[in-house]
Amino acid sequence: MTASDTETAQHAKPSSFGRSIWCLFAGFAFVLFATLTMDKLLQTLGIFPALGQYTSDKPLLIATAYRVVLGAMGSYLTARLAPHSPMLHAMIGGGIGALLSTVGAIATWNQNLGPHWYPIALIVFALPQSWLGAKLFLRRAAKNAT
Repeated sequence: MTASDTETAQHAKPSSFGRSIWCLFAGFAFVLFATLTMDKLLQTLGIFPALGQYTSDKPLLIATAYRVVLGAMGSYLTARLAPHSPMLHAMIGGGIGALLSTVGAIATWNQNLGPHWYPIALIVFALPQSWLGAKLFLRRAAKNAT
């Protein structure tokens, strides 16, 4: 390995790392923005109660459904932007999402905001929805490569 090869390899790693961070951030930003937008829309339509109020099962079933879809979309975006290993990037995002959902469940568990199945569902679906988003990207990428 020549000195210029070593220098190139050293410069590639920070760039790849930066792109990895960027793709994770982009996926999370998409999910956060889309989720907050949907929440606000459903609140405005009277389907969701005001923030901080008890929410019953039916609105939380709706919220779970669109959060899973939006989470898969965010993981698709993460996989698409990943500099390498799209599935790994999506699953890292899912792991971070599961961790954040766990923290949220613990923080709100005794606040009587709704049934306890809902925060548990967010934790349980974090990794499968991330896998699905990455799998959809990989299928599409393989289809486009042929």
